[in-house]
Amino acid sequence: MKWLTKLFAKKEKEFSDPMKKFLIAGLGNPGAEYVNTRHNIGFKILDHIAQQEGIDFSTAKLGQVAEYKLKGRTLILLKPNTYMNLSGKAVKYWLDKENIPKENLLVVTDDLNIPFGTIRIKAKGSDGGHNGLKNTQLTLNSTEYARFRFGISDQFKKGQQVNYVLGEWDEEEKSALPERLDKSADAVREFTLSGLANTMSTFNGK
Repeated sequence: MKWLTKLFAKKEKEFSDPMKKFLIAGLGNPGAEYVNTRHNIGFKILDHIAQQEGIDFSTAKLGQVAEYKLKGRTLILLKPNTYMNLSGKAVKYWLDKENIPKENLLVVTDDLNIPFGTIRIKAKGSDGGHNGLKNTQLTLNSTEYARFRFGISDQFKKGQQVNYVLGEWDEEEKSALPERLDKSADAVREFTLSGLANTMSTFNGK
């Protein structure tokens, strides 16, 4: 029966292996008034993945959470309810709770410095003035975590940045979003299946 004991031990290790578990944190602000704003693209991408996979978010500590399996990996989708400026609190809590290594974290945000719909994934870097990334960096005490930036462009007049990022998509952007959301969802899955380097090579600038 030793072989059976070893088999169960192996299966238990595979099931609990932290390297097979990923936290995908889409940043945004909770509340109906923010649902269709540019700043909430992190939430929107995770909602799109959940819709594709036929799963639902449930209310949990510090956010809305959904989970599903993909080819032996476990993806935990997190939408923090801490508001953008305190995103790091939720990210750190779920990393610790699920025993997920930092290299298996992907933070999804909007970016003013990138043309609309363009994807830019990086292994590390500065917060770029993004308050969600700034708080995540502060809470994790590190800039070395993968981030997925979705371009929202910078088509606003001087002094109108806040109104722009908290404003809703225009008609042209709305018509282009479905294809961009599909591409973004594919990039998230690629990150978990093929790793960061391959994902950057395949999707950056696309």
